[in-house]
Amino acid sequence: MPRTRHHRRLALAAAVGMLAAGVTTAATAQAAPQHTATAAAPSGLNGPYLYLGWGSPPKATDVMSATGTTQFTMAFMLSDGGCNPKWDGSRALTGGNDQSTINSIRSAGGDVTVSFGGWSGNKLGEKCSSASALAGAYQKVIDAYQLKSIDIDIEASEFENATVRQRVVDALKTVKQKNSGIKVYVTFGTTTTGPDANGKDLVKRGATAGLDVDGWAVMPFDFGQGSLDMAGATKSAVDGLKNTVASAYGLSSDAAYRKVGFSSMNGKTDVAGETISLNNFKDMVSYAKSHHLARVSFWSLNRDRKCGSGTDGDACSGIDQGTYDFTKVLAGYNG
Repeated sequence: MPRTRHHRRLALAAAVGMLAAGVTTAATAQAAPQHTATAAAPSGLNGPYLYLGWGSPPKATDVMSATGTTQFTMAFMLSDGGCNPKWDGSRALTGGNDQSTINSIRSAGGDVTVSFGGWSGNKLGEKCSSASALAGAYQKVIDAYQLKSIDIDIEASEFENATVRQRVVDALKTVKQKNSGIKVYVTFGTTTTGPDANGKDLVKRGATAGLDVDGWAVMPFDFGQGSLDMAGATKSAVDGLKNTVASAYGLSSDAAYRKVGFSSMNGKTDVAGETISLNNFKDMVSYAKSHHLARVSFWSLNRDRKCGSGTDGDACSGIDQGTYDFTKVLAGYNG
């Protein structure tokens, strides 16, 4: 499989004209019964992304002990080439390291949000030919892990295709109807001032369909504009998202803030000259607290440590930091 730090690279070519290619980021639902998850019930609002496919992933229970975090966003659930979900498109849905990691997190009192999508690989939104089939694929994962929350990380061609955007919206509406209390987060790229045309269209389609998304979240990095005040750019991007959600759903500013959020990146991003420092991240989380944002996360826990002799950006942040510093900041976020 390809190196996948770049699963998180944003689909902003039309907006900023700068992202290079080659780097990274599921059964039908017909007449499905009402499902009620039985696992522990954190909301998924502050789980850093953990990816088991590369970058010497840390042991989740060690991270819990070191940081106090109880939530993780497990990435990524993809298509196996058809309308069937597998971890990274290749690892079995159950029975492998992904499941044992989830079991260990739950045994230690935590829980997970499973993230579907990312930048590269086969996307379920594209490979499933209908909204009902896509809802069935999502449901298969929800049932396998009795999930209380899911994240749809919609990027690249899945994000750029209007037909697929509508399919995702319609499938998520079915998921909401068939799973009592489940939280649904939708994560996508952004400009420094908020969603681009695709992002605005996605939110509007959600509103038109009556889809109650618990948190629309943007990824405020990889802007391709050199050195930026990344805390300021994040606030501006989320403010723009808030305005989009407020307009589409007819919400007050305060109510809209409580329906949006962001997923940052720790340390050096995919774009030269762009860095999110620990102080930047602390500022972002303070901003999130002041507005009671629905979700705050970052990519990724695998990178939440300084680099050793090498400079592998998949396994370290590229900045001077303590191990799990970003996770410790995020663990204190409760909305």
